[in-house]
Amino acid sequence: MRIDAITLFPEAFSVVRDAGITGRAHKQGLWSLQTWNPRDQAQDIHRTVDDRPYGGGPGMVMMMEPLLKSVEAIKQDRLVSDASDVQAPVILLSPAGEKFSQHHAATLATTKGAIFVCGRYEGVDQRFINRTVDAQWSLGDFVLSGGEIAALAMIDAAVRLLPGALNHGDSSAQDSFQDALSGLLDSPHYTRPELFDGESVPAVLMSGNHALIARWRREQSLSLTHAKRPDLIAQARARGLLSAADEKFLATLSGS
Repeated sequence: MRIDAITLFPEAFSVVRDAGITGRAHKQGLWSLQTWNPRDQAQDIHRTVDDRPYGGGPGMVMMMEPLLKSVEAIKQDRLVSDASDVQAPVILLSPAGEKFSQHHAATLATTKGAIFVCGRYEGVDQRFINRTVDAQWSLGDFVLSGGEIAALAMIDAAVRLLPGALNHGDSSAQDSFQDALSGLLDSPHYTRPELFDGESVPAVLMSGNHALIARWRREQSLSLTHAKRPDLIAQARARGLLSAADEKFLATLSGS
């Protein structure tokens, strides 16, 4: 998987390239990262990439031409590296975007990557969006100073799903929102010490009975999701991912 990021702050991406799980996966060659500063495509001596908005108002707007030329340069570079990479989607990080989810991360992890456009200032010239952008993604209903932080989160979410990225191959399958958990929240976890300040690890986890442990974890997942994210229960039910035992347990939580 190759990620290209158009950004005024290329140094921001060192955190996923050099540190933690994503950094290790990068060193292993499981994914690659290229950053592109639109100032390198600017036409004037000041390397200008923004201008005042037509119609007035506060702030500045990112100009279309430096961004267009950056995308063209990326596609040409990907064509030279691998002819099949030229069709990588252009994704704009935007408040108007579709809310990013585990599904987006899993899908991205199965592709050859994407081109992320990290907007700044008041926004991006709409003509660039109309001509070039294939999709818009958002982390949620809040505004960041730029798209870099959102892109970092999305890259991390996708890279950790790449085969070989995690030390244990099944780790990501047991994550919250994954299909192995019917899209629900993961159950609580415990480690040493067995007893801390009067609070003990649940006895079932030390029983050695794998069937009982699996059922306990499933019920804890159902209980936590029911309390914190009931919308995920509804989604799992609509997809037919809940068993009769799951529904029976949920009925006890609802008092019915």
